[in-house]
Amino acid sequence: MKTILVFGATGTLGAYISLHFHKLGYKVIAVGHRLSDNGFFADYQIPYYSVDITKSGDFKKLPVENIDLVAHFAGALPASMKGYDASLYIDSIIKGTFNVLEFMRERHIPKMIFPQTLFDISYLFGSKEPIPADAEKRAPLEGDHAMYVIAKMAAVQMIEHYHKVYGIKRFILRLSRVYVYHPNPYTYTDGEKVMISDRLLMQKAEKGEPIAIWGDPNRILETCCVQDFLQIVEKCAEAKHNGGLYNIGSGGSTLDERIHDIVEVFSSPEHKSVISYEPEKKSAMQFLLDISKTKSELGYEPRYSWKDYCVWFKKERELQRFAKLWGTEEDYK
Repeated sequence: MKTILVFGATGTLGAYISLHFHKLGYKVIAVGHRLSDNGFFADYQIPYYSVDITKSGDFKKLPVENIDLVAHFAGALPASMKGYDASLYIDSIIKGTFNVLEFMRERHIPKMIFPQTLFDISYLFGSKEPIPADAEKRAPLEGDHAMYVIAKMAAVQMIEHYHKVYGIKRFILRLSRVYVYHPNPYTYTDGEKVMISDRLLMQKAEKGEPIAIWGDPNRILETCCVQDFLQIVEKCAEAKHNGGLYNIGSGGSTLDERIHDIVEVFSSPEHKSVISYEPEKKSAMQFLLDISKTKSELGYEPRYSWKDYCVWFKKERELQRFAKLWGTEEDYK
């Protein structure tokens, strides 16, 4: 039985990774910043450890045993940051990743899976030309994501250093937005709380309210359902080679396709939302990731379309598998 240690296990992606690998038969060690997981992981016979990765001494809490790989998904995010504090990125992403790497070096853990932000290639956004995984990386120098991207790029360079010097295999996943269910429908933009756009559209569709498509309806939006994301993480875990940087996506869909699928899945047949077009409004930013390297080196094949995701979302919301960990939608109103 292989053992995976998941840092950031109480976060959105970390929790899904933990349950996915538990189902695969891995021994999972869940690690989070929260003092308590409310007994969530114990329900799956998964041990939970509260560790602040910015403090090297906290790693002594973790068990001394053979660990086959680390999924390092801990760290501050712009989407969950009220206001702005760049030091949180420096501490949790740069210092935290260094501490994780030192922990791996000392314990002889051979492999890491790490998420990279796609804003390291944001200068290439706006085109329908797929962006290669190995495109030149450039951090934006303005905006609420600037220090976050700078910290992420520094963390990736540290990981490459530990790969070169200590032989740690590294699988860096450049994430487009991974579409997932979480009871919290809100995010932060420039430190201000706003509702996630697709959640707002889903709510409108469920109420049968009219929906207007702004700007160019044929703008391409990259899509990756969490189930396809988990497929990629699983393939990284099983891969025998040294890894690299891989784009995470599934080929994208147009804004028009997305809106029509949301209405088809979430509106009742008796009271469907009416879709209109307002081409004079600002168009959505478009980009598409080239996933050919992810396919050729990892054997990845996308399985979930945007409509498949919408259907999955409805079922996952009904199941409320993570209510003990995250609460319910009522808790975020």
